[in-house]
Amino acid sequence: MKDASWDDLQLFFHVATGGGLSAAAARTGLSAPTIGRRMLALERVTGRSLFTRGPTGYLLAKDGQELLDRVRLMQDAARAISDWRGEVLTLPIVSTVVDSWTSRFIADHLASVWTPKDNFRMCYKTCDAGADFTYREAHIAIRHGRPESGNVAIRRSVRVAHAVYQAAAYDEANCNWISLGTDIAITPADKWTFEQPDYWITSWTNTPHMLFYLIRGGAGRGVLPCFIGDQERKLVRAGPVIDDLTYEMWIVAHDDERQRPEVRTVIDRLATLFADHEDLFAGKTPSA
Repeated sequence: MKDASWDDLQLFFHVATGGGLSAAAARTGLSAPTIGRRMLALERVTGRSLFTRGPTGYLLAKDGQELLDRVRLMQDAARAISDWRGEVLTLPIVSTVVDSWTSRFIADHLASVWTPKDNFRMCYKTCDAGADFTYREAHIAIRHGRPESGNVAIRRSVRVAHAVYQAAAYDEANCNWISLGTDIAITPADKWTFEQPDYWITSWTNTPHMLFYLIRGGAGRGVLPCFIGDQERKLVRAGPVIDDLTYEMWIVAHDDERQRPEVRTVIDRLATLFADHEDLFAGKTPSA
């Protein structure tokens, strides 16, 4: 019976419980001849006579009754799976908006923020321009400075330092630099390289992640947050921390949402995660 399809077994259920082809046709929208052919095919697949056919309709044979009992068990199992799957769709959602670099850091330490055992779902948004809580773009945002206004709750987090990095095997005589494009640069760190008057920029890109890979690949030097550069063994610092680029990170939540238990949980976990790596963010743990 391994080749009997679930669709045919469900069709069998309608014939068996409806008393014949006409009732099954009314339930399913299929024609009676089509259903009759599929029941014959099902009998061939199972190698059993499932019905006693007569002028009053389709009566279940002994094997048909046994199959019906099994189909009912299968339906119960399928219904339980459907209910189980539906449970996740009723779980509340916590959405975050984070810049590209911090988003990468969170993904690398995801178990500190969310696990499959949590009774809520997560939406991770990456936006280097920041979140607009006016339109509820997110419940939680990571900001590069203290918000000046808005109906928000705030929590000061860690200080974030930046430095120039190069590939570990980089030729010191190479004067090439890499930068984000001027059209997408937002933060002072994004703009720092192309604002230096005597730097020879030979490559630029429109995404922070590509900037990281270009630097690591040896295309030139470039500016990275220390919590990114210092964790990569293929990178080394090419200079000290650039003090002018250091900023304070703030965890910001919409004031109407922050008391939701799941939102509060994520805020606390993010705060703990960042605090646990305070020295890394501050540039105090340069890679060897």
